[in-house]
Amino acid sequence: MNVAILFSGGKDSTFAIQHAKDKGWDIKYLVSVKPTRKDCFLFHYATVEMTKELAKILQVPQFYVKCRVADPVKEANIVKEIVEDNQKKLKIDAVVLGGTGLQETQLKSIQNALRPLKVEAFASHSGEEHDMVMEQMLGKGYEILITQIASDGLKEWLGKKITKENFPQLKKDSVKYGFHIGFEGGYADTLVTDCPMFSKRLVVEDMSVIYEDDYCGHVEINKYRMEDKVKIAVKNRQRRIFAGFLR
Repeated sequence: MNVAILFSGGKDSTFAIQHAKDKGWDIKYLVSVKPTRKDCFLFHYATVEMTKELAKILQVPQFYVKCRVADPVKEANIVKEIVEDNQKKLKIDAVVLGGTGLQETQLKSIQNALRPLKVEAFASHSGEEHDMVMEQMLGKGYEILITQIASDGLKEWLGKKITKENFPQLKKDSVKYGFHIGFEGGYADTLVTDCPMFSKRLVVEDMSVIYEDDYCGHVEINKYRMEDKVKIAVKNRQRRIFAGFLR
């Protein structure tokens, strides 16, 4: 099957790419939409610009566009236009979204927009338990940075990475404050800075954490570098060998 992935750089859309690769699907391109406003219905606001670097690492063609509207139908038509314009040279059968399918506004809007093109839209891990999906990500070595929040109980998490060690606390907070553990429904957004598919790791060197109020906020990445994982591994191995000689 030929697919496009709606790619925000977050945990779910990155894992959707992994899912498509594991299924043997042909990923024709990524679609990344950067809103110029924070009230969009379908797209992440924070750190979507980093997808330009991540797409290069993944070596998958990318269409990166901006969204200046806040209307689910108009936003979905942005995706439709990209697909329609490329169906002759980069024909796809489906647009794959990340997540377990609970983002109903996003999913239904894009399904409706693509229906005239006879192109499907579905969530990569539809029907699965999101806490289990997140545990799979963390088990595979995903580095997940929380980049935007819109819920009580998440203020202290903004700008922090989810790890295997602190994930149990996140689960407790989700129960206590009532947000979805996978953040589906707009409770929070994320950025994957490393995973097994990446040949380079995104290292954030300087970041601003901006709070709009006690429940909402986002981060802005001011400075970063791309760290070659193979070179780092070789250097670490050389250090270990050299340290062994000194013993």
